[in-house]
Amino acid sequence: MLISTPLRRCRSGGSRSLALLVLRNAQLGRQSRIARSYSSDHAHHESRAERIRNIGIIAHVDAGKTTTTERMLYHSGRTRHLGNVDHGNTTTDFLPMERERGITIQSAAITFQWPPKALCPPGHESQTINLIDTPGHQDFRYEVDRCLPILDGAVCILDSVKGVETHTERVWESAQLSKIPRLLFVNKLDRDGASFRRSVQEAASRLRTWPLICQIPWWQKDDFVGVIDVIHGHGLRFSSTGNMSVASKQLIAREYPALRDEMETARVRLIETLSEHDDQIMDEFLELENEVPPSAIKRAIRRLIMDGEARFTPVFAGASLRNIGVQPLLDAVVDYLPSPTDRPPLEIISGPKTLALSELLEQQVKKRGHHPSQQPIVALAHVFKVVDDPQRGMMSWVRVHHGALSRSSQMWNSNVHAFEKAQHILHVSAKDHHEVQHLAAGHIGAMTNLKNARTGDTLITFPGHHGQAAPEAFRNVRIKALETPPAVAFIAIEPYSRTASDKLEDALKKLSREDPSIRWTKDEKTGQLILSGMGLLHLEIAQDRLLTHYRIDRESAMWGDIEVEYSECLLAPSAAHRATYDRAIRDKAGRAACTALVEPSAAHHQHADTLLESSVERDTNMIHIAIPLAPGADTTALPFDPDTVRHQLLNGAIAALARGPRRSAPVRNCHVHVTFDPRTDFFGPAASTGGHITNAALLAVRGALAAAHAHGAVGILEPFTDVRIHCPEEAGHAIQHDLVSARGGHVLEVRKHEEGAGGGVVARRARVDVSKVYVPPDPYESVQSLRGPKKAVVRMLTIVAKAPLREMMKYDGHLRSQTGGRHSLTLDPGGFELVRGPRERALEER
Repeated sequence: MLISTPLRRCRSGGSRSLALLVLRNAQLGRQSRIARSYSSDHAHHESRAERIRNIGIIAHVDAGKTTTTERMLYHSGRTRHLGNVDHGNTTTDFLPMERERGITIQSAAITFQWPPKALCPPGHESQTINLIDTPGHQDFRYEVDRCLPILDGAVCILDSVKGVETHTERVWESAQLSKIPRLLFVNKLDRDGASFRRSVQEAASRLRTWPLICQIPWWQKDDFVGVIDVIHGHGLRFSSTGNMSVASKQLIAREYPALRDEMETARVRLIETLSEHDDQIMDEFLELENEVPPSAIKRAIRRLIMDGEARFTPVFAGASLRNIGVQPLLDAVVDYLPSPTDRPPLEIISGPKTLALSELLEQQVKKRGHHPSQQPIVALAHVFKVVDDPQRGMMSWVRVHHGALSRSSQMWNSNVHAFEKAQHILHVSAKDHHEVQHLAAGHIGAMTNLKNARTGDTLITFPGHHGQAAPEAFRNVRIKALETPPAVAFIAIEPYSRTASDKLEDALKKLSREDPSIRWTKDEKTGQLILSGMGLLHLEIAQDRLLTHYRIDRESAMWGDIEVEYSECLLAPSAAHRATYDRAIRDKAGRAACTALVEPSAAHHQHADTLLESSVERDTNMIHIAIPLAPGADTTALPFDPDTVRHQLLNGAIAALARGPRRSAPVRNCHVHVTFDPRTDFFGPAASTGGHITNAALLAVRGALAAAHAHGAVGILEPFTDVRIHCPEEAGHAIQHDLVSARGGHVLEVRKHEEGAGGGVVARRARVDVSKVYVPPDPYESVQSLRGPKKAVVRMLTIVAKAPLREMMKYDGHLRSQTGGRHSLTLDPGGFELVRGPRERALEER
């Protein structure tokens, strides 16, 4: 029979939270007390950093992120009902468009404690989990990317039917860039066609990580009933409501001998893998063999994944919709993922240097002769998101990396060089906000009434500082900001009146501040507004937000169709073009000049970053700014601040690249050289103001582009998409023919669904030899015939291709007629490619 883990085991060093959760199932009447306790206790703001887990849920769309999040909230006592995506009553998907479409559109943060505080035994403290549920659709990849750098760990969810999908690879690579330790949760094992074995093998081959099998699925004939905990050597069985019971090792050996053998095999293989890379577990394995204690195994796993390189990844199993495996996954979050204190020192950019924040603080303490306890800065935080809330206005979400932010703090925004002060500091849980007095290091929260803060800004507070500018040593200190990806689609909007235009422009300013991947421009001659974004769905959501949230009257403007945004590029280097701007700005006369040269990005040369020479990458362009000095001249003798002038020149170059000479489209894949000679281009502080310098750079770059266009050296770039189609084998040939002949694409690979996949996005990592990876077999394979006609196996193919985005934006409906709806289509950004031949002529005729 199945037995429940007694509380005495929890106190003797066993799996505490598992015991607590089983106890919770027998005490459902205490659920309301847990909720009341949580709602009246904001102890997470006072939590020590070592008891915090800042984690994100990442995955491909429809892998089960939001469903898993809902189960976590319910079992922790944070909510009192099980939210369902299909019913539109989930906690983290609270926007009307999210509930209508059944997808996550914007990331949502929520906090809970694990194990539930009301059920913790004496002497045991709950861990505070700050969880961010991220979107899975590729159109919202920027929303995922801007959240990942502020996380300390992540749970990557795989759909066990579909395996590793394209967006899974992409978000995995983003987590790799931020060095975030990860867990893998193989979800939907109750579904028809699910395969734990294939999913883990694909994770090894396509994500280039070695799976550490911590759980194996528990099947009874054709039913998925629970998981086998390999580390502790027992089974966990779940009811439909999530009640969990524990089956001892003896019971499994008596009633399920084959399962016992597989459990022991999995444990030995796990310990062997750990021993090959961890000396401490190796010594224990040599001494104790298979009797290595669970605590030692957990410590070894934690050590191996803590660097965030994902050479190894713990793997867990479950089916969130059926409440299977979520509680052990929460245990794993606490056991394996790091707290803020476990993460490497924060790296910051200070002028041309990149160094650890602790190193900079130590340098300043020694330089000023302060006592080590007198830190030169009080707090440092990173703005990772801005949201326009209907009640509170613009809210800036921040992660505090050092010190503590208080409501009374004057915060220096190093990106805009201005002080700001928050009106309120809030703890955010989905759509609910609770005011707090301060945010300590390691915490995530929101601030209201910051006038200038945007995604990527760095906020710094200083002890007793109330001046007009920050101390010079920290004036330009910033955390590296995320680059905004180039737009690939646009919609034209033509307001019918000046009033409608002003209201729409105001809404677009707020919308683009919320989501920097949304851009907009205005044609001053025609009054037409162009709204650009990351794809069809992204712009549909943006349009809906303008109409519903910002209350723009649809009848006040003419809305065009969503179209693909083409770009321009240089086919050959331009001649150097010198421009002088000598017009009055705000009734103030002035003058400035500079020289620009533009060439294809493939032709550029590397330059070292110095105070007078630097390169910045923006929207696939590299912009190089040079301020040459006469031989023997001293930089301190310059009549201007070189860092300020570099930013002014950069802004002018960026503005010039926003509209090319051929189609007034953005210019991509170029290397721009801007030279500002102090002897010939600067006419004194009174004459060469910031506006004159910026406009000189704009004119010089535009002139160089116009000269290149006059010589036929400007080409057209078209956005392409990486296509992955999962379809029945009988439809494969027709789909391939259609992609090539009618859509202008090319097929890269065709493989059967059972075949492993190599390569993928994570191409920089060493390949994993899948043949050496242990994965238990899928038991249902031997009883496949028992599944009945409705579960008959359909031979499937995966077609990997590349095609113009314009031809693929509405391709899903076309596929439905070819496959009878038995397909899945994934589109992922595929960069820009040069348009040639008939397609170029067709564009010119439009």
